[in-house]
Amino acid sequence: MRRASVRRLLALPVLAGLAGLLAGCGIRSTEVPTDFGPAPSRARCSLTEPDVTSQSARAGVPVQVFLLCGSSLVAVDRSVRVPDGTADVARRVLVAQGLLDQLAKSPSAGEKEAGYTTDVRGGMTVGGPGPRDPDDALRLSAQPGDMTSYALAQLVCTFSDSAAAEGNGSVVLGGPGSDPLRRYECTDEVRSRPGSAEPPSSAITDGG
Repeated sequence: MRRASVRRLLALPVLAGLAGLLAGCGIRSTEVPTDFGPAPSRARCSLTEPDVTSQSARAGVPVQVFLLCGSSLVAVDRSVRVPDGTADVARRVLVAQGLLDQLAKSPSAGEKEAGYTTDVRGGMTVGGPGPRDPDDALRLSAQPGDMTSYALAQLVCTFSDSAAAEGNGSVVLGGPGSDPLRRYECTDEVRSRPGSAEPPSSAITDGG
């Protein structure tokens, strides 16, 4: 037998052993591309690209509302319609209702993709102060205390940062009729932990 033939015969057990080791380690003998799925198209809570759906709906006074994203509140751009020449009191109520409607509206496709949600439910309305209420009071059709902590945080932070309030980081809210009013504050803690940190509030006495 030739030496070359002998070397080939001796090499066969070695090659077989290597093949067995590779199979035991889970390594395939052929290379197959691995598909890990598409890369994330948008960073979470980051709206870096223009949102066509939101832009097309913006025809009015530019405002911001606070939506939930991750474990915190994040401001996003919106708009509300207020007719020219509207008196200040009526303007505040129109802005407040517009903000409430925007909070209850389902986030756009781009916002959903980035992780935005809302806990505010539709069907709620807001009106101006009652006869014995302070001028900056807003009365909801439902008790603020009946809302989830997330929804209340969204509402308080959105209202307090808008023309619906006095612009001092707080808003006076109450339920329907003559239910007691409270002044709610939007703090850094509320914005960062809306699920566990409810907006601080204090009672409002008649007319003040």
